[in-house]
Amino acid sequence: MGDPAGIGPEVVLKAVAEEEIQRICIPIIIGDAQLLAHTARTLDLQSGYDIIRSGEPIPEQLSEPLIFHLDNINGVIESGVESGAAGKAAGGYIEAAVELCAAGSVDAIATAPINKRSLFLGGYSFPGHTEFLAHLTGTEEYAMAFVAANLRIVLISTHVPLAEAIRLVERDRIIRTINLTNRELKRWGIERPRLAMAALNPHGAEGGLFGMEETSEIAPAIEVCRDIEDINVAGPYSADTVFLRASRGEFDAVIACYHDQAMIPVKCLSFGEAVNVTLGLPFIRTSVDHGTAFDIAGKGLAEHSSMSAAIKLAAELSSRAGESGCAMEV
Repeated sequence: MGDPAGIGPEVVLKAVAEEEIQRICIPIIIGDAQLLAHTARTLDLQSGYDIIRSGEPIPEQLSEPLIFHLDNINGVIESGVESGAAGKAAGGYIEAAVELCAAGSVDAIATAPINKRSLFLGGYSFPGHTEFLAHLTGTEEYAMAFVAANLRIVLISTHVPLAEAIRLVERDRIIRTINLTNRELKRWGIERPRLAMAALNPHGAEGGLFGMEETSEIAPAIEVCRDIEDINVAGPYSADTVFLRASRGEFDAVIACYHDQAMIPVKCLSFGEAVNVTLGLPFIRTSVDHGTAFDIAGKGLAEHSSMSAAIKLAAELSSRAGESGCAMEV
């Protein structure tokens, strides 16, 4: 349910109550049962789900949503306020989700938003879900991706300063990201993914007039992946057109050079309904495309469409991958 001081409890309850969600999967809400019940009462949302406490086995045959109660909130949680108590609780929910995947009790994870400052105050030194999940699973090669309507975008780097993101546009890192994207899209059921690589500089650098990264780093990486790895990848294409081309069906995914290069088209095209997907993990993990929205937390104003989309995509990708539980060693 994400950070208990944010809109996570609200959007989770709203999403899980949808008939369509309950038709395609059996949601297990990992969080605090008391806070969820309080949120349901305050906002007049559906509640009354069965509760299982941490340490108890999840029944093999489930027909209705279930709350997996951790009882790990130590202290008072105030809606809309950063705190170590909220961050520690949110970190515990993530750890529990991974443990359930490792045990084969769940098939995929959909996460509500966390607050990075609260997470740090709670004792977790990770910039976000992606790095935290990679650490918990021992995953060395991973990437953040976004799915928005017909557009899929994979990021070379995530939450780093722009100057550092530019330095990270280097040959070996690009090769690893292209390979990972190709492998994961095949796992999603796309037999031979069509990949496009976005340029870093304006107009693809115009042959070096506006920068050298396309010539020195990006094009050689594409050549290796295409000619040696036999991956269907092309580019680098100017970033001001490649995302539109992909959204119209020309490519199955675009590799973006940095965070905002990816997020601007995603949020322009599908704000509030896009889904964050972590590539490379031993299980399917999706998430919302927004933050904790502390300014409206606890007020019943949160839009839950991205949470619903994240749950639906997790169920769909898990089904496509033919997973039964998660491919992890306990």
